[in-house]
Amino acid sequence: MPSEMQEASPSEAVAPNDGSSGVAVLDRAFAILNAFGPTDDRLSLAELSRRTDLYKSTVLRLLGALEHGGFIRRLSDGQYAIGPQPLRLAALYQRSFQVGPVIEPILQQLSRDLGETASLYVRQGDRRLVLFRVEPARAVRVSIRVGEEFPIDKGASGKVLLAFTDTLDSRWDEVRERLWAVSHGERDPETASVSVPVFGASGELVGALALSGPKARFDMASTITGALVALLECAKRATVALGGMGGRYDATIEKTSREGFL
Repeated sequence: MPSEMQEASPSEAVAPNDGSSGVAVLDRAFAILNAFGPTDDRLSLAELSRRTDLYKSTVLRLLGALEHGGFIRRLSDGQYAIGPQPLRLAALYQRSFQVGPVIEPILQQLSRDLGETASLYVRQGDRRLVLFRVEPARAVRVSIRVGEEFPIDKGASGKVLLAFTDTLDSRWDEVRERLWAVSHGERDPETASVSVPVFGASGELVGALALSGPKARFDMASTITGALVALLECAKRATVALGGMGGRYDATIEKTSREGFL
């Protein structure tokens, strides 16, 4: 554990070309915010110090600034939680994509009709981020949170995002050709998913539309085929609504409906 008798250490120095921004105080503040995981409602000063490898005195000063800006809340038990400001920024981030009014009704329909979790992922570097999601009412389901991030190299939506952003990578030629990807137990051994791309007015990738559920419910080819056809039709609707070319889905929808999942 770092000592509080010192204010700096080699681990706290920001070295050039280490992936940092080069502004040490911002990197340390971001490290504190990033220390909170998806299941962390609150963290103690000691735990934040441990996770960031920063001295408690450094963390305490930064927590004061983050609390002043609304990014952190100090709770009555002395622990710390995320403040309201990230929620406001998250709403602005979602709105910047200008797809919410188109995507959200489609996700609601998909989840209602197929009884599984429907979501839209976007790429953030080497991660995929849940931008929108709708979960079904059934008790056993895949539960994910808006804003949650996962590795981009695992899961059907990751394959779609890679295929249409790393367009020169031949590993994803098949995904680009057929306009869909499937995964079984790649990120979570109990989960399966199918995913298709949504495009914008100039043919750019908007995101990966995905349907995910317990692997036991995706154990038949007919089930996967039905999910893929529904996703492709919804992606076509979304693409047309966003000003894109819906016709690029027609051949894939026809072939998938006729031949099924192979």
